[in-house]
Amino acid sequence: MTRKGQAFVWDSKCEEGFQELKRRLTTAPILILPSPSEPFEVYCDASLLGLGGVLMQNKQVVAYASRQLKVHERNYPTHDLELAVVVFVLKLWRHYLYGSRFEVFSDHKSLKYLFDQKELNMRQRRWLEFLKDYDFGLNYHTGKANVVADALSRKSLHMSMLMVKELDLIEQFGDLSLVCESTHNSVKLGMLKLTSGILDEIREGQKSDVLLVDKLTLVNQGQGGEFRVDENGVLKFGNRE
Repeated sequence: MTRKGQAFVWDSKCEEGFQELKRRLTTAPILILPSPSEPFEVYCDASLLGLGGVLMQNKQVVAYASRQLKVHERNYPTHDLELAVVVFVLKLWRHYLYGSRFEVFSDHKSLKYLFDQKELNMRQRRWLEFLKDYDFGLNYHTGKANVVADALSRKSLHMSMLMVKELDLIEQFGDLSLVCESTHNSVKLGMLKLTSGILDEIREGQKSDVLLVDKLTLVNQGQGGEFRVDENGVLKFGNRE
């Protein structure tokens, strides 16, 4: 691969080494569980192929992220792409970063001055409005030193598409009111759902009303007319909720 005309050879030894490299990059001690008491650092980079980022604590990797550019994003100027990758990783790792102070590192110097510009397009305004929810510092990091995020922004198509799907799932998870609790050795997910007892009171109250009891009997016999019983066992009239 280093000179023209050289045959590409990928044997079982190469495959074994590749799989071992992937295993080491995605397991301890390279990959660690986050600690809520330690500050986070986000390294991100954009290329003409995609967006990439790394979430770290104490110079150790907590998570990797990357995705391919969408069709319309390929027309973005460089500074918009660099801002897009910041928005991308902050959405993805919101459950880690929201509510705490963290540092973002980018290899694009002009990104720091974009926050002070008065004339912005609608896309930039929307992104900056989103970023106001977070407490972070934006730092310049040379491209040569930002090798992990740089490599992730140039990942192959199929892996980047998986990350897009993962981001969609994470956004759907946000609508479920899930609570995530992390400890030193585990991560726990739970969902708290609050319901009102008013329907129970209405249902029990209807049972003590002679006229409504008669209506319930007729509904159960299929002769209730416009009356009906909903999924909570409450007698209702017509389409009223």
